[in-house]
Amino acid sequence: MTLTLGMITFDSAEPGPLATWWAEQVGGRVEQENDGWFYMVEVPGAAHKMAFQKVPDPTPGKNRVHLDLICEDLDGEVARLTAAGAQEYERHDMDGFRWVTLTDPDGNRFCVSGSH
Repeated sequence: MTLTLGMITFDSAEPGPLATWWAEQVGGRVEQENDGWFYMVEVPGAAHKMAFQKVPDPTPGKNRVHLDLICEDLDGEVARLTAAGAQEYERHDMDGFRWVTLTDPDGNRFCVSGSH
């Protein structure tokens, strides 16, 4: 037997606004909404979708799964994301490879790095 990745799902107390925020950030769109409790976001060029589901009590603390996003202009993309509502969490530099950890409006951490 083999498993296949279906989508990446985020738990949220308010999934609609979070789905819309992520759709704007990745240049996608909210393609499905189910009575305010489950949203799917189409991500252009990606093999998988992002999903956002309503839960009464999202897991507190650091999320154990996170997105690693790649861009051409790291500093410009971090500036764009923070202007859109993300919060910068940490900057990293490992032997010249730089990345920035941010949080989305719900506090979920994600990383952005320059292209490899």
